[in-house]
Amino acid sequence: MNLKQTLLASALASALGLVALQAQAVTLRVSNAGDVQSMDPHSLNETLQLSFTASVYEQLVGRDKKMALTPLLATKWSQTSPTVWRFELRKGIKFHDGTPFTADDVVFSFKRAAGEGSDMKGYTSSFKEVRKIDEFTVDIETAAPYPILPDVISNVAILSKKWCEDNKATTPVDRRKGIENTASFKANGTGPFRLKERQPSVRTVLVRNFNYWDKVESNLDQIVFTPINNDPTRVAALLSGETDLMEPVPLQDVERVKATPGYTVAQGPELRTIFLGMDQKRDELQFSSVKGKNPFKDKRVRQAFYQAIDIEAIKTRVMRGAATPTALMMGPGVRGFQADMNKRLPYDVEASKKLLTEAGYPNGFEVGMNCPNDRYVNDAAICQAVAANLARVGVKVNLQTETKISYFPKILRRDTSFYLLGWTPSTGDAHDPLAALMATPTDKGQGQFNLGWYSNPKLDELTLKVQSETDDKKRMEYIREAYKIHQDDIGHIPLHQQALAWAYNSKVSLVQLPDNRMFFKWVSLKAK
Repeated sequence: MNLKQTLLASALASALGLVALQAQAVTLRVSNAGDVQSMDPHSLNETLQLSFTASVYEQLVGRDKKMALTPLLATKWSQTSPTVWRFELRKGIKFHDGTPFTADDVVFSFKRAAGEGSDMKGYTSSFKEVRKIDEFTVDIETAAPYPILPDVISNVAILSKKWCEDNKATTPVDRRKGIENTASFKANGTGPFRLKERQPSVRTVLVRNFNYWDKVESNLDQIVFTPINNDPTRVAALLSGETDLMEPVPLQDVERVKATPGYTVAQGPELRTIFLGMDQKRDELQFSSVKGKNPFKDKRVRQAFYQAIDIEAIKTRVMRGAATPTALMMGPGVRGFQADMNKRLPYDVEASKKLLTEAGYPNGFEVGMNCPNDRYVNDAAICQAVAANLARVGVKVNLQTETKISYFPKILRRDTSFYLLGWTPSTGDAHDPLAALMATPTDKGQGQFNLGWYSNPKLDELTLKVQSETDDKKRMEYIREAYKIHQDDIGHIPLHQQALAWAYNSKVSLVQLPDNRMFFKWVSLKAK
């Protein structure tokens, strides 16, 4: 064999070896109703976003399979004083680009999360200072005692200071303004998977990080994530074998998928509460026929809207029973849930009409409503049902449904009068909805998702007490009082907690958590 033949043979052998290696690679194909909006873990505080990026980026503290706190980039934590938490960092960790992980990255990341453009400000709003003690020790000092701080920071990802500086990504992307930077489409974390490919609205590919510091309970080499907005198409892709795992399962298809040999539907209660918000700040309501004033500033109007909604019809007809109506902005399973307070105002069309008349709107009025069509289970259909209910009391709803890619920037700018939103208390605690959804918005991050600007000074005072109180009995009393104030004010209109539904073929094994986060480090795929 001459040199040319030898080289050709060698090249062929290498190519065949590569093909064999690729054939042996374990690839999980996942579909979802919507796309992950950015690779920047500080850019949007949304469950799908945080769930997906958590496979690439890590926090100091995470959650285990039972939702309990577990060490990640911090090995241990303790309070050195009532207002100071000390975190001892894991040594020998490297980011995906090989840069060592140190305390500098932690200090930088918390500053980034608290800065302009960040959607994670609410988690750092009580911070007074984040201090580097040495290369692997960090102190977080708060303005007041903060006993749930480890729970709160379990959502704040740690980024490489050097990588962000080198890539001009020291501040997060601002979803409200549509601004993007390198961190929008590239990533450099410490997690079990690395970003290989990012095509927004088309597909995102992760590959295994073979230098990961911990043992991974997964055999996946690659994850291909594909957004498929159309429900029938998403189900067809699963049942035809084009995808292995999908979320959510359309309610009308749950039984069909269950009945198909070789497929499973994992269902369970979700911590997420679906609710309606109303603009209570502007003196004149936008997108409305009412001029010179804002009807939603009147509690009677807010109550009229509440009592016009036939929640049982939404549960049975729209949600096909896969929802639990609620009167609170949190559900069972959240620490501090008040079961005896979970009683909705009655659905009563005549009472609603009477309230509107008393408020000066005997013939109702027109109002715009914003709603996503690819974020929550049957979200657009819920909004259509609400609009139909309100029509019975004379309120004409001009409904705009749209993909979450345009929906979230709009409502996060507070460019809305009436909207639907879902919220999962990421800390598993009643303080989370209080601080994020019900407290008066501030530039520090409090009330960041209180998009209608509901405000009650007494609730604000109680929110701070709930945050700092160490006596559990007193803390529960504060929680109860705060939620009662919001409930009496009708600050928002809670609707229901939706049910989880993931579908997958028999080759897949996984762990489903009640916060609807899908961790690929706990997903495996059997060989065909």
